[in-house]
Amino acid sequence: MRTIPIALLFCLISCYSCQAPKETNYQLDKEGMEWRSLFNGENLDGWRIKISKHELDENFGNTFRVEDNLMKVRYDGYDDFDQQYGHIFFDESFSHYLFRVTYRFVGEQAPGGEGWAFRNSGVMLHGQSPESMTKDQDFPISIEGQLLGGDGENPRPTSNLCTPGTHVEIDGELFTPHCLNSNSKTYHGDQWVAAYFLVLGDSVAHHILEGDTVLSYQKPQYGGGNVSNHDPSAKKDGELIPEGYISLQSESHPIDFQKVEILDLRKYAEDPEALRAALENIGEKLND
Repeated sequence: MRTIPIALLFCLISCYSCQAPKETNYQLDKEGMEWRSLFNGENLDGWRIKISKHELDENFGNTFRVEDNLMKVRYDGYDDFDQQYGHIFFDESFSHYLFRVTYRFVGEQAPGGEGWAFRNSGVMLHGQSPESMTKDQDFPISIEGQLLGGDGENPRPTSNLCTPGTHVEIDGELFTPHCLNSNSKTYHGDQWVAAYFLVLGDSVAHHILEGDTVLSYQKPQYGGGNVSNHDPSAKKDGELIPEGYISLQSESHPIDFQKVEILDLRKYAEDPEALRAALENIGEKLND
């Protein structure tokens, strides 16, 4: 899968829009194209925590915390990880957006963490609400932008796709395996990585690193497995997912999150020409 420069993304939208482009030029209000910070660097206001085997808003072991202006995921309060997968949800749903998170893996994996969870976390996109998760549910039904760190030697791409309780389409075909690797390079050590996710309702999504799209897919929808102990009514297989909640993952390896920001594109969603104009201006947002 080749990378796609961000400047070309607006052209791709034509392929997934039901409406033909308008003849007139749309003058975008650039002042409305501003990052909104979802994390204030001081506390977890505006966020809700759901850790498997615990009730909603119980921050078991002080897993999610704020220190040094960073949102940190830590396990010093655990004797054993014991598959207590956790997610911290921003308490608002979104449909069309560019989401940015800067992250770094640090330290040692928690005792009892799965081997595959070494330097492993994720951004859960278009997810179910935290209130709709059961106490013992492991992952929210969502589309996951999987975050992986290198082991210092072997190639290990990041910004991959995983699908707990969902499917997507790729090049017009239903993709049913659980995960798909992106075309990214490997990020070894404790370096900061900026990951971007451009999600446009139930039409198309792009995972972006260093100005290139490293993975694309279409039509996120409910389906498949890879999620346990969920309420079946929250998963209507075959139904498209037009919007949902964003959450960050606790999967047994310590991780820091720095910038957690969103560029909300909802107001352009009903006008394909306006949306194309907005996307033409996104490139400059990847470096500010």
